[in-house]
Amino acid sequence: MPRDAAIAAVFEPVQPPTTFEETVERLGTAIRLGILGPGTRLPSERELADQLGISRSTLRQAITTLVQSGHLNSVRGRGGGTFVVQEPPLAEGGPAGPLRADWREVLDLRIAIEIGAGTLAAERAGKDDLAVMQEEVARMAQCSEFDDYRRADIAFHIAIAQATDVPRLIALMTEVQAELSELIAHIAHPPEVLEHSNAEHARMIDAFAKRDTARAVRLLRRHLDGTEHILAGLLPAGHA
Repeated sequence: MPRDAAIAAVFEPVQPPTTFEETVERLGTAIRLGILGPGTRLPSERELADQLGISRSTLRQAITTLVQSGHLNSVRGRGGGTFVVQEPPLAEGGPAGPLRADWREVLDLRIAIEIGAGTLAAERAGKDDLAVMQEEVARMAQCSEFDDYRRADIAFHIAIAQATDVPRLIALMTEVQAELSELIAHIAHPPEVLEHSNAEHARMIDAFAKRDTARAVRLLRRHLDGTEHILAGLLPAGHA
């Protein structure tokens, strides 16, 4: 499966001493980014605790926290289990919450990670990688709700990292996309902006397919700069 690398990163062993906190963050981020999609059933308690390398009591505490925060739903009885809710929160914060002061630093970090990933993707992307990107572009073109668009957008950018075949880069892309979602939650999402952004996605795929590294990087950098301009222009007064 094309998303195996990203899913594998979700279920890597959690490191002490913050096993509870990291488990909540790891699963919560995977749900918000759509790596664990709506309706996904988590592995059994025993299996998941073994995969994460944590105690079952710690896992139960983390799952309870994620149920209370609206990320997961526990169903008892036959056919039960722990499932990702159908409409999970896309970001931890929202327009009513405070905007992090380092938002420009987040965008700079995104540039460093995505330009590196794009450079390697232009050299290494195969047919399956390109097919995943094209599928996400098609999804974005059909989306009527921004949350659905954003999840497809996240999947597109993670697919760029997956095309590099560098697991640590995939993990970094996942992290920066999560931070970006926290920023995007503060602004409006005009359809014209989304259409323009998705047209850029399609042009990037063409550059990756042609192994045109220079064009791919140029398109990607312009795409990332566009996000910063939109944020600066649409953020509430006093934040830009």
